[in-house]
Amino acid sequence: MRVVLDTNTLASGALAHAKSPAGAILDAWREAVFVLVVSEDIISELAHTLSKPYFAARLSPNDVAAFIDLVESAATIVSVPGELQGVASHPEDDRILECAYVAGAEYLVTGDKQLQRLEAFRDIQIVSPRAFLTILDILGDWSDPASL
Repeated sequence: MRVVLDTNTLASGALAHAKSPAGAILDAWREAVFVLVVSEDIISELAHTLSKPYFAARLSPNDVAAFIDLVESAATIVSVPGELQGVASHPEDDRILECAYVAGAEYLVTGDKQLQRLEAFRDIQIVSPRAFLTILDILGDWSDPASL
């Protein structure tokens, strides 16, 4: 199963322990439960987000570098042509939708309420991190999300 995690889900997972939805999702990815797909845009935005004071106060520069390296080396990186426009309420969200489409992803996992309201884009289901954990549990690929 191919999955795109938006920047905020990735950043939250970088901070989080396994008891949080984002942390559990990243643990599932590390255990090869699904294939994480990202674009250079997502990686750039992730690096920018992790440099903000909130994250800088919680993650060392070495932790940030290690997490970015992990994403760059273990995720599948797709090229996004930047042709999709006006589907999402923000241009950067169009890039995330386009990444999921180009990647052939089944799910886009996001905490962004405006993106979640779309519910789907083409054949891609747009779900919250907690909903994605429930999906993994239903598929039998992950532990019980009710324990979170």
